[in-house]
Amino acid sequence: MATPALMQNYGNRTLTLVRGEGNYVWDDAGRRYLDAISGIAVCGLGHCHPAVTEALADQARTLLHVSNLYNIPAQEQLADRLVFLSGMDNVFFSNSGAEANEAAIKLARRLGNERGYAVPRIVVMEGAFHGRTLATLTATGNPKVQQGFAPLPEGFLRVPFDDVAAIEKLAASHDDIVAILVEPVQGEGGIRVPAPDYLNQLRELCDRHDWLLMLDEIQTANGRSGKLFAYQHSEGLLPDVVTTAKGLGNGVPIGACLARGKAAQLFTAGSHGSTFGGNPLACRAGLAVLETLEGHWLIERAEQLGNRLLQQLRLQLADCAAVKDVRGLGLLIGIELDRPCSELVELARAQELLINVTAGNVVRLLPPLTLTDAECEQIATIISALIQQFAREEA
Repeated sequence: MATPALMQNYGNRTLTLVRGEGNYVWDDAGRRYLDAISGIAVCGLGHCHPAVTEALADQARTLLHVSNLYNIPAQEQLADRLVFLSGMDNVFFSNSGAEANEAAIKLARRLGNERGYAVPRIVVMEGAFHGRTLATLTATGNPKVQQGFAPLPEGFLRVPFDDVAAIEKLAASHDDIVAILVEPVQGEGGIRVPAPDYLNQLRELCDRHDWLLMLDEIQTANGRSGKLFAYQHSEGLLPDVVTTAKGLGNGVPIGACLARGKAAQLFTAGSHGSTFGGNPLACRAGLAVLETLEGHWLIERAEQLGNRLLQQLRLQLADCAAVKDVRGLGLLIGIELDRPCSELVELARAQELLINVTAGNVVRLLPPLTLTDAECEQIATIISALIQQFAREEA
């Protein structure tokens, strides 16, 4: 199904999905697929999870929207829960990850303006992805997605990911830096996992220079990494700002920008806002997601499943010369090939498995946290066989 009424920014989409249940979706011909991409890390609880479905139905019968002119009980409850679980001080709710990152960028700009900087600078990374609004597009480290949208906002300094020394050099030549914005694991950049002490080193650097450490956890949060937030793998570490979205609503649009310390005091009445952000429906979804993640041990399960899937993939692909690396954290897994491999998406679909290829040559797996052991093995077996076949045919 296609209509010219839609802008063509998504290209030619060849699959129409009409129903989902648990870890599976069905197309308009009735064919079932195991979903190993979860709406790009969104449906961490699978599709139509009963707890989320019931919360949405109940809220839809009660109140959908009133705007932020008024107190919203579910918003306050979700804020309290997120603050408690994250160690942060407060939260601003938005409708998406890009908007949450915009809020983070505005916090940094606000701090820079208070310090009298003509152009406050934010350090960002090569290979990063932070969104497609003008500011987040500029922070994104991919010239391809920036093409055609000049002039881009100024105020961003780019360095290689997982390279603290490069940031040290910037600090020596710029006295107007206010923040570092970084993903704990680069998602769109190819599931790139940094050195174990990377975030700790960034924390020390920010403390030394009085910068904000801002973590983009749009893709890594909500249990996917094996912790509620990926920074919680680094014991004792707290960012100044952390953003999340995607899995927080399990399909309902919601974003959150959490702040701590001086960053939590930068927004004042009228300085930022959103008509829909934190509406009753989205916040009920967020509460149901957090309650389910905690109540069903799904965060711990994500770590176990991720380790199992990584081990199986590494074992089954050990003799495949085309595979450069198999890496991940929890249920964020990337298989890097030595060649472009977008064809694998269609080949996997023919095997009734939905996957994604990012950065041109990295198979990205983001399955639901509700994956069974058998489904975990099924993904590993299908993907390994397809990659080995692909490598032979492309040799």
